[in-house]
Amino acid sequence: MKIPRLYFDTSVFGGVYDIEFQKETIQLFEMVKSGKIVCVFSDLTEYELDSAPEKVKSHFININKKTIEFIEITKEVNQLAEKYIQEKVVGETSMDDCRHIACATINKVDYLVSWNFKHIVNVFRIRGYNAINIKNGYIPLDIRSPKDIIINEN
Repeated sequence: MKIPRLYFDTSVFGGVYDIEFQKETIQLFEMVKSGKIVCVFSDLTEYELDSAPEKVKSHFININKKTIEFIEITKEVNQLAEKYIQEKVVGETSMDDCRHIACATINKVDYLVSWNFKHIVNVFRIRGYNAINIKNGYIPLDIRSPKDIIINEN
């Protein structure tokens, strides 16, 4: 059976130390540790984590390298992200969120996981992102919160 690949945006790494999201985030990383899922992340995630608190950076650095997959933000990713902005799925200030979504879409992950309910894990935004994806020849992206993934695990 294929191990699901989940793209983690930066909010998931920060969730380990956020009281509101800590329980589910730790459970999600336990799923990574046990090999039930693959944690996919990008160079954008690494860049955003550069300005994160040391404990968040440390958590990221200490993830077992056998359970993660690195992907890059490419010209194609930037072009698709720009289309989300042009079609007004979100505003220009959400370009990095769009890059995460485009990167996950183009790399055909099973899920994008985020704690960002305003710009990413939002039914109206998801509908918009996927309309653009389909219009441009990409498959729809399944976007969930870590809580959704944990519930499905049990």
